[in-house]
Parts: sequence; C-alpha cells; structure tokens
Amino acid sequence: MERLMQYVWQHRLLVQTDLVTVDGRRVSVIDPGRLNTDAGPDFFNAKVKIGDNLWVGDVEIHVRASDWHRHRHDGDRAYDSVVLHVVDKDDTQICRSNGEVIPQMRMACSPEFHCRYHELVDRADIDLPCAREIPELSSLHLTDWLTSLAYERLYAKAGHIEDLLKQYAGDWEQTCYVILARALGFSTNSEPMERLAMSLPLHFLRKHSDSDVAIEALMFGQGGFLEKAPKDDPYVATLDREHRFFAHKFSLKPLQPLGWKMARMRPHNFPHRRIALLARLVASDSRLVSRIIKSEGVDALRGIFNEPLTGYWATHFTFGPASERSYECLSRSSTDILLINVAAPLMMAYGTLHGDEELCSRAVDLLHDLPSENNSIVTLFGSAGIGSKDAFTSQALIHLRRNYCQPRKCLYCRLGHRLLAAKARR
Repeated sequence: MERLMQYVWQHRLLVQTDLVTVDGRRVSVIDPGRLNTDAGPDFFNAKVKIGDNLWVGDVEIHVRASDWHRHRHDGDRAYDSVVLHVVDKDDTQICRSNGEVIPQMRMACSPEFHCRYHELVDRADIDLPCAREIPELSSLHLTDWLTSLAYERLYAKAGHIEDLLKQYAGDWEQTCYVILARALGFSTNSEPMERLAMSLPLHFLRKHSDSDVAIEALMFGQGGFLEKAPKDDPYVATLDREHRFFAHKFSLKPLQPLGWKMARMRPHNFPHRRIALLARLVASDSRLVSRIIKSEGVDALRGIFNEPLTGYWATHFTFGPASERSYECLSRSSTDILLINVAAPLMMAYGTLHGDEELCSRAVDLLHDLPSENNSIVTLFGSAGIGSKDAFTSQALIHLRRNYCQPRKCLYCRLGHRLLAAKARR
C-alpha cells in the first residue's frame, strides 16, 4: 500500500482540488521532489504550498500516521526536514524531534484508482488484466513504449555478453560459443546446453577441430548421452571409445545430470541434433564472431548458422535407428531465433564496447528485418490488439510480458501507468 501511495505522489496522480491538511489548510503540490531509494524521508527537495506559505523540504508517506512512531522517526533528526506527512489513515499527530507539529494530509485519490490497481496487480487468474483497455491507448504512446522495451531487451542481452566477456578475459570467440550453445537449447534446453559449453572450453575443442568425431565424443560424453545410448550402434561405440580416451587423458570430470528435456518434443527438436550442430560449427569455423559482425543482411547471417549436418546426423534425430530420409538441422524460424539471440546481441555488445555506432545500428536493423516470432506471448498480445510485424516488436512484447506483466509491475509499465493515471484523476 505504501509503495502505491509513493507512486501516486511521485506521478502527481492526486486530485489536486481535494488536497487539504487535516487541520483544514489548502495544499498545492508544486514539485513532488525526488524519490529516495535509501534511508531517510521518501521524497527529497519537494515544494508544497500549505495555506499561504511555500515550503521546501522533504515528504514522508505512511499508510497510518502512527507508523511515524512505529518506525521511530520521532527521535530521528534526519526527519526534521519533513515539511509534509502524507497518510492514508490520520490516527495521530506527529512532530519533529524538537516537538514542532508537522503538517499532515490524507491522500486524496479516486476510489476507482485503487480498484483498478488491485485488478491489475492481484488478479493472478487473468493473463493480461489490461487487455480490454489497451485499444483505448494511442498508437503513438504504444509504439514509443514498445520501442523502449525492444532496446531495453537488446541492451540487457548485450550486457550479459559483456559479463561473459569479463569472465573469459576478453575472449570473444569463447563468449560467442557459450551464448550460441544456450541459444541452440531454444528455451527448453538452454540451461543444459550452456552448462555443457562451459564445461568444454572452446580452445580445448579447437585442438581437435580436424575431427568431428572427437568433438562430438566430448560433447555427447560430457552431456551424459552415451551412457544411455544403444551399445550395439557402431557410431555410439566409436564416440564412447573416443570419450573414454579423452576423459582419461585430460582428467575430465563427469557433469552432474544436466536435466535434458525431450518429453512431448518433436524429434526435429531433440538436443542431439542441436549438439551435433554446435560441434559442426565449432569444427568448421574458428572466426565466428568476425563473420557475424562483418556479415550484412539477413541472408548472409542465416548462412552462417545453416551448416548442414553430414554423416550420422544427416539421418538421425537421436542415437539408434536412422530416419527414412534426411532433414535440415534448423528450420528458417529456428535460424532466425539464433539471429535474434546471438547475432543481434553480439553485434550490439561489440559495437558498444568498440564505439562502433554503425554496428549497433545494424543490430537494431536486423531485428526490424527479421519476421516476428510466433509464440504464446505474441499471440496473447495480438488478441489484445497489439500486433507484431517484426522481431523488433516481438522482442519488445516478450520483454514486456516477462519483466512487467508476469511480476505484476504495472506501476512501472507505461501502459499500466497510463491506465492508472486516467483512473486516478476521474
């Protein structure tokens, strides 16, 4: 409740004509002040007119006036600068440490505001509580917010890459290898894929880049797939033999179970083929980062990840019987997801760290040029009237859903703020 009151004060959502102190003096809020996120009064340097006097100082907000004493502000000189105490319930008079009475005001806000706030935040049974009011918002306001969200998500991904880069002492190729592995997990197996890549450093694998079998043996062996694979499969026997050799030679420690998921999954999406593709990309290209940042256009970037699987994995989804025909490893939509989650963030991170604004712009352009993702989040917002025409927009919607809607941070969402502000002033 107190956070909601702070929000109302900060964004001037009070009904100004109803503002009076508990002793009847008119209050005008000239400047609500700066929100304090540390110890001390809630708002610094506010300007309020109380009666005929202009006050410049701090504002403290409580649900009950008696919270002032409960929080022991009455003996704290840090609160002597408070010029107005804003409360929901006026249950006591409060004073400074020297005994001076501090002006106190009950927060006047539309009852509809409180009702709508609780509808947005507390209705866990509704996926998108604001859906019926979204069509009322202007397209300009909506576009502006989605643009900010898309950039927020892209910069967050670039920031993650920068963190990995520090972890790997500035090794761009190792960093790219790890984010590529995670992206190839396609959400369902992203964590196991990332942990597998981290357990097998790229420089170690590159020592055996002349042998696809050696790299696959290391990956499938460390991933725990060879233990349950059919022993009568000749290729499994070869990989198992190679893995045992490397495990003994380099003292490789087996990983804890990585929690691979395959239930209710189409064979095309089994992790086996994703690992096989990762092994193929590692073996075939030692300068993946350079290729990504130098490639221009969607088709050129797609070509980097469209590495065909040959040999055993051309006709297998997993270990065991072969398929009747061969399949491409990645569909067009799956390849585009790699461009969204690997290429664009990598370009943004590289451009940011090297001061290359043109590369940063290309990262954004890439998202505009890619088609929209097709998932449950995009569908949810589409049913509420927010369509998605490209990956730039779909990434914005994913960020909105995961970082604002699901944690119910409606107060920090521009759409939620717009809707709440309209209710507060009615």
